[in-house]
Amino acid sequence: MERPLVSIVIPVYNVEPFLRECLDSVINQTIRNIEIICVDDGSTDNSLNILKEFQGNDARIKVISKPNSGYGNTMNVGTDAATGEYVGIVESDDYVKREMFETLYKATQKYKADIVKSDHYTFSTQNGKQQSELHYTCSKQEYYNRVLNASNCEDIYDFVMMNWTGIYKTEFLRKNQIRYNETPGASFQDNGFWFQTITMAERIVFIRDAFYFYRQDNPNSSINSKKKIFCICDEFEYIKEFLKKHPDAYEKHLLTYVKKKFFNYRHSYGRIAEEYKMEFLLREKKEYFEDLKELGDKKTKLDPWVLGEMNRIIDSPELFYYEQNLYDAKEEAEKIHEAWELLINSKEFQNGLAWKKRLHM
Repeated sequence: MERPLVSIVIPVYNVEPFLRECLDSVINQTIRNIEIICVDDGSTDNSLNILKEFQGNDARIKVISKPNSGYGNTMNVGTDAATGEYVGIVESDDYVKREMFETLYKATQKYKADIVKSDHYTFSTQNGKQQSELHYTCSKQEYYNRVLNASNCEDIYDFVMMNWTGIYKTEFLRKNQIRYNETPGASFQDNGFWFQTITMAERIVFIRDAFYFYRQDNPNSSINSKKKIFCICDEFEYIKEFLKKHPDAYEKHLLTYVKKKFFNYRHSYGRIAEEYKMEFLLREKKEYFEDLKELGDKKTKLDPWVLGEMNRIIDSPELFYYEQNLYDAKEEAEKIHEAWELLINSKEFQNGLAWKKRLHM
């Protein structure tokens, strides 16, 4: 039997409303020699039945059903089952253009690439109408359609962090033992896979075209569950342990790891519910102290502002907490003032004042 060119892994968990659209987009790919590995992570809705229905109509579909164990384990199970030359990923509430995997595979052959990635769309459906927005993966036009890696392009760590926009050489993943973190119930597990692949690949190509439609969730939701607070910390600990297993990568990319972690932690801090922020800062203090110690003299290569912020947290997380709250309150007050100025200077407000004066004459 001919080896599939691409194995497409679809992790599934309670996505009944969106699953048919996803599967239709994958089975109708213009490249026919693919395998489609659907891993159901203990869905409690009708998702598994939908998978079996599609499997009955398409021999390329493999369905793996297992008890719920989280996203990381689900992705590892799917990747382990892959027999294709390359591995792709489609989230089960998203969908892709018909030509996606053929285009990506052709690029792997042209550039002899470990990884080929593309741009993507975010989308949402409101009142039955879909609204989508194009997002470019690379920070500069010059980075497209050429072979890059973490050694010849420092900016690569600043590119948009999405795993499902590309395909990955199966041999490359297995040779470097690249896997998802399997902490049960954890979030942010795509961070580890992304960092590992970008760090270890010798030949990465980005193409200036978009095929993937990513369903946009509410970006303003806060982390209210205490058990989710430290998931981002656990993920970066997983990345560090991976780097330590690869001494050359650890030596070359520890500085980048620390920078990436800082900005991820800062973003997460802004989303954490107020009652958990101090606990998070205490975790940051401990980790930043260890990171700067491991960096040694290399810490001077950090952006001065980043290094300063890390030291602020190390010196006094309590003071950082109160100063940050004051800063946030000042920003909020300025927004309220700007809104008030717009209101009182608006034509509608002035007309209302004039009408009120006439009523009292």
